[in-house]
Amino acid sequence: MRLKVHLTILFLFLVQINLLAQNNKNSASGIAASNESFFLTDVSFINDAVFMGRKDSIAAPYIYPSFSYFDKSGFFADASLSYLTKSEENRVDLFLVSAGYLFEKKKFTAGFSGTAYFYNEDSYNVRSETVGDLSGFLSYDLKVAEASVLASTFFNKGNSADIFIGLMLDRTFYSQNQKFMANPSLTVYAGSQYFYQEYYKTSRLGNRKGNGSGAGISMASSAAEVEIIEVSKFQLLNVALGLPVQYQHKHFIFSFSPVLALPQSSATIVSEDTLIKEELESTFYFSAGISYWFHPKKTPN
Repeated sequence: MRLKVHLTILFLFLVQINLLAQNNKNSASGIAASNESFFLTDVSFINDAVFMGRKDSIAAPYIYPSFSYFDKSGFFADASLSYLTKSEENRVDLFLVSAGYLFEKKKFTAGFSGTAYFYNEDSYNVRSETVGDLSGFLSYDLKVAEASVLASTFFNKGNSADIFIGLMLDRTFYSQNQKFMANPSLTVYAGSQYFYQEYYKTSRLGNRKGNGSGAGISMASSAAEVEIIEVSKFQLLNVALGLPVQYQHKHFIFSFSPVLALPQSSATIVSEDTLIKEELESTFYFSAGISYWFHPKKTPN
């Protein structure tokens, strides 16, 4: 199996944490190149839940084990859960299932997936009101770098869905023995903010779910009605700088993925008689994990 197959774990990172295609087109190349079906198990840690540069005022660190199957045809399926490790709030915060297809042709790689999310009712994750998404990407190899177009539709518990578009430039570097890989990337995302409005209705402005209570914007009302003035406006949301690195030893893969998120377009939040202009700050977060891949047992002739 070529080393590039191990980049499928970055596609799973997309599915579980939704960085919107952080290096998923490399995953497609690996799948297409392997010509073999395989299973992938993974246990990873992420220090905070960040989406489109947005996050809760309380950190949401997760341990997230996953189990996946990648067919040589390009089809894949994945199941994962996210265990919240925050003190006094230890619980399974999210369970998700995903399926999709990855393929490659000449200098193009592409893929699409569908994911269903099942959040704990007390979750304060910034995407805790999301119930599913449909995502896809198309990449072209420019030799000096790869250029990708990313697109996703996220369905929320509210009546409206979000549409996100991303543009990414990245390049993969390998060590001489092909065991170590680094993949610096620059990604720009734009879209609407219905997910953020639903989050504010349940986890901020006095509406905190469960027993959690965080710093930041708050109000006396225990059931504040919240609206984001720009909620339907399609605008720049985030600029992300990433530097995923991986090391492969036989069937084991060790990964570390740091990201600097630079959120854009502050929201104007209206609640009853109060209007607040949000103050956005850059966020550094990371994930680290260990994976093991193996082929299905072949039936003897």
